Amino acid sequence: MKLLILISACVILLATDVTAQERIFPVIPGYGGIFDIPDAVEKPDPSLEYKIVIDLAGGSADPAELNFGLNNIARMINLHASAGVPKEKIQVVVAIHNEAAYTILSNMAYRQKYKVDNPNLGLYKELQEAGVKLFVCGQSLIARSIERNTITPEVQIATSMLTVLSTHQLKGYAWFKF
Repeated sequence: MKLLILISACVILLATDVTAQERIFPVIPGYGGIFDIPDAVEKPDPSLEYKIVIDLAGGSADPAELNFGLNNIARMINLHASAGVPKEKIQVVVAIHNEAAYTILSNMAYRQKYKVDNPNLGLYKELQEAGVKLFVCGQSLIARSIERNTITPEVQIATSMLTVLSTHQLKGYAWFKF
């Protein structure tokens, strides 16, 4: 019985320690929160240059919620930084298309379409300030009847998502899809 109580106390103590840890935001404040894992054996190499091109296609089921894939970009940057990779060595290019194209709408245009404020605009601003290059697929704009004057200023127009990906992959960027 004493052994069972001792084991239970240890489990509670360990669980309390693990759940008490708070998320950190080393590069992208307020978005992409992560947990520091100082005892990780496999982690990013701070001496490498991380060149990543991201295919951001998915939309949110609830337009009032932050786009999961967009937030995952912030998580990826924060994860590399927490492992000691300087933010200057993290080069990220995002090709936004498909349903994700609606996340770039100005608040007024987003509100007109969804009847809620655009929850993604703050994250786009933080990503741009962190040096992320943000492009929307010009083909998606036309296919979805998105007017150029309704796009948030942090995002630039590209010929297409396909050309952003092919160009950057040929320049040595790793491809991620969110």
